[in-house]
Amino acid sequence: MQSTNIHPIFDRLLQRSDREKQLQQRSKVLWLTGLSGSGKSTIAQDLERRFYNEGFFAQVLDGDNIRSGINNNLGFSIEDRKENIRRIAEVAALYLHSGVITINSFISPTRQIRQFAKDIIGKDDFIEVFINTPLEVCEQRDVKGLYKKARKGEIKGFTGIDSPYEAPLNPALEIQTVNMSIQEASGMIFEYIKPLIQL
Repeated sequence: MQSTNIHPIFDRLLQRSDREKQLQQRSKVLWLTGLSGSGKSTIAQDLERRFYNEGFFAQVLDGDNIRSGINNNLGFSIEDRKENIRRIAEVAALYLHSGVITINSFISPTRQIRQFAKDIIGKDDFIEVFINTPLEVCEQRDVKGLYKKARKGEIKGFTGIDSPYEAPLNPALEIQTVNMSIQEASGMIFEYIKPLIQL
């Protein structure tokens, strides 16, 4: 329940359209979802650089970075994962209203959780990108050694092992990373979104 002592002043502040005009872009929220090791973070980094080189202003929000800061008090239960995504979505919404293109890189394992984020951000600005990499490929990469620990039972509730990952049913874009370079993947995303962010 919201406090009666809260009096937002959003209507008296500069509006999103003012900031978009100054930045010469339309803001959107790209939501990269996929298993751990699917390539989300690496693609997000390359995509951010691509936006920068093309004259767009973008910001990456990445799972590990967020969990080491604003969400460092959360675990990996379904409830904590939902709260993790809620906070991220609220931050992304602030960026959105600041005229910034936000690249979100989070496992966000269930359709319900991603819908929750979409509801906060708004369906017209939420662009779901499924980084589709098979579990066996993610395990082969295992750059952080997390799958190995999960298989040994050292990590509980690990997505794809003993906690479910629900693939998007109708993502705006699906990137199948097997036999695709990082640059090709980020290029596909950039070409998809470019018409949506140009003024």
